[in-house]
Amino acid sequence: MEVIKKIVGYLTFRKDTGEGSFLKSMHVINKISILMFLVAMVVLVVKLTR
Repeated sequence: MEVIKKIVGYLTFRKDTGEGSFLKSMHVINKISILMFLVAMVVLVVKLTR
């Protein structure tokens, strides 16, 4: 359950505390990739259950 809480906390798009534009842009890229992965998993589950 701790991992799920961390992922949900990471995806809430709260303000990043990191310094520098590079670190902030990496956080945004990571959030986008996690969202794309979750969408792909949902699509895969839907296709497999039909």
